Amino acid sequence: MIKHTEEFKREAVRIALTSRLPRDRIASDLGVGKSTLGKWLSQHRPADLVPALAKQI
Repeated sequence: MIKHTEEFKREAVRIALTSRLPRDRIASDLGVGKSTLGKWLSQHRPADLVPALAKQI
């Protein structure tokens, strides 16, 4: 089993929340299961993503 870093998980969540792509496509592109992406989405609050979004501005 692959252990993903917290940074990878946060980026996956950011992509899922900000892109218009279907979640199954995002999960596939990232090489994770749709249920895994769903779990990450439920674990990360939007406030957790603020630093990542601020870096892009």
